[in-house]
Amino acid sequence: MEKKSVFKGYFYGCISAISYGMIPLFTLPLMQEGMTYPSILFYRYVFGFLSLLVLMLLKRDSFKLYWREVPVLLVMAVLFALSSIYLFKSYTYMAAGIASTILFMYPIFVAVIMSLFYKEKINWVTVVSILLAFVGISMLYKGDGEETLSLMGIACVVFSALAYAIYIVGIEKSRLKVLNSVRLTFYVVLIGTLMFWAQVDFGSSLQPLPDWGYLANVLFLGIFPTTVSLVTLVLSAHHIGSTAAAILGALEPVTAVFFGVLVFHEPFTLNLMMGMLLVISAVLLIVWKKKQ
Repeated sequence: MEKKSVFKGYFYGCISAISYGMIPLFTLPLMQEGMTYPSILFYRYVFGFLSLLVLMLLKRDSFKLYWREVPVLLVMAVLFALSSIYLFKSYTYMAAGIASTILFMYPIFVAVIMSLFYKEKINWVTVVSILLAFVGISMLYKGDGEETLSLMGIACVVFSALAYAIYIVGIEKSRLKVLNSVRLTFYVVLIGTLMFWAQVDFGSSLQPLPDWGYLANVLFLGIFPTTVSLVTLVLSAHHIGSTAAAILGALEPVTAVFFGVLVFHEPFTLNLMMGMLLVISAVLLIVWKKKQ
C-alpha cells in the first residue's frame, strides 16, 4: 500500500509539473496580441475557479472550512497569487522558456526551507545542487549569446520561485494538510480571483475577449496550469512530501521550452541548452540522493 501511495505521489507530481509548464503555451499568444498580464491573470483565475466549482459540485464535495484554517489559507493564496504575478511579469522581460527554466529553482528553495525550518538534514548534495543551479542561471543570463537578459526579469522569476516554494511547503506542513485537495485549491484560486478582480477594478482596466481564440486560451489556462496543476500538486505533496513533489518540477522547464521552441520558434542556443541541463542536473542530483 505504501509503494502504491508513493507511485501515486510521483504520478501526480509529473502531471502537476507538465500542466504547470503549459503556462507559456496559453499565455504568450494573448500577450502577443496586446493583452496585459493583469487581465490574463484575472481570466486565468476566474476560469480556474469556475472549473473547480463545477468539479466540487459534480463530486458533491463539502465547502466547509474551520476558522482556524482561514488565516493560513489566506497566506498560502496570497503567496501563490504573487508567484503568478511575478512569473507573468517576467515574460515581458525575457523568453518564456528561459523564465520557466529559472523558475525551476523552486525545488532548491523547498529543500533549503525544509532544512532550515523542519530539520531535514542539509548535506553536500544540497550544496552542490544550489551551486549547479546558480551556474546554470549565470549561463542563461547570456541566453542568446548576444543580448544580456534583464536583471529585473531574473529578479521577478526568482521571487516567483521563492513564493511558490513557500506555498508548496505550506500546503504540506501547515494545518491545511488535512484539507481535501480540490477544496484547498478551490479556496486558493477563489482568493486569488478576488485579488485580481480588485487589481483590474481599481488599478488597471480589464481587457475584453474579442474572439473565440482568446476565450480558448484563457479557458485552457484556467484548467490545465491552474486547476489540474494545483490539485495534483497537493495530492503529490500529501503522498511523497513537499521536497519530492517539488523535485518533479524538472518536467516544467522541459515542457515550457518544448512549446516555446516548437510553437513560438524561440531560439534554442547552446548557452540555453547548457544552462537548462545544469539547472535540471541540480535537482536530479537531489533525486538520486533521496533514493540512497
